[in-house]
This record gives sequence, C-alpha cells and structure tokens, in this order.
Amino acid sequence: MDPGDWPGNLGAGLLPAPDGSCQGVFLRYDLFGGRGPAMIIGNLPEGSPAREVAEGEVPFEVAQLLQALENDEEVVVTGAEDMPVMQGDNLLIVRRLKLSETRISCVQFDRSDKVLVTIAAWDRPITDDLYALLKPLPAELFQQG
Repeated sequence: MDPGDWPGNLGAGLLPAPDGSCQGVFLRYDLFGGRGPAMIIGNLPEGSPAREVAEGEVPFEVAQLLQALENDEEVVVTGAEDMPVMQGDNLLIVRRLKLSETRISCVQFDRSDKVLVTIAAWDRPITDDLYALLKPLPAELFQQG
C-alpha cells in the first residue's frame, strides 16, 4: 500500500512472535485527521494466533477498531457471505462479515501466499474500489528476523 494513495493519516504496526518472526501487519487509516480511526487492515500469515477466533467472535482487526474507538460494547459476527470481486485480471473471493454493530463493515480474503487480509471500517461501506488500492506486502516481511 502506498501512503500517497490515501488522504489522511496512515500508521502501521507489527504483531511479533517470540521467535522474532512477524505474525501480522496492521495498518490503521485515519481519514478524519486525528479524530478517530476510519479503517484497520490486517495481514495475517498462516499460523498466526490472531487468525484463530471462536465461532461468532469478531476478527482481531474489528476488536482493534473497537478499542481505538473506545467502544466497549460486545460485538459478534451474525453471518457471512462470500462474494466474487474482480481485481485487475484476477478473481478474488471476498467474505463479507455481518456484525451486530451495523456501523462496522468487515471483509476478509485469502491471498495466494496464504496471508489472510481483513479490512474493518467504521461507519462507511467497503466498496470494490478499495481492493484496487491494496498492494500486497512482501512475503519477506513475515520471515524470522
């Protein structure tokens, strides 16, 4: 992702493992110029403990968005729907999660390198145009340091 493609503030964080490998990269996008996060995008490689959630629990990125918004209400996944999306010449199967907090939009998709991408947005829909702005993080980022 190129920060120049996005107006507003863009920050990044790593989820380190005890062995020094990276178990996730999270991008926090603040469209509102310091007045709260608009979107959190997570990239979790296969085997990352943050990918493991119980039935009905929200993904890690949704929990992080709620925490950043200082929203302590319980939110659960109430359903999911798989949708095909064209990204350039590639077909992407996007899983749209339905949440009990309807102001949160959440989608997930698997990359070919087995990284799970989750996008959680506050008070705005996630449209197909967003996928064109996403650029894959290099696989080396997830290697042991």
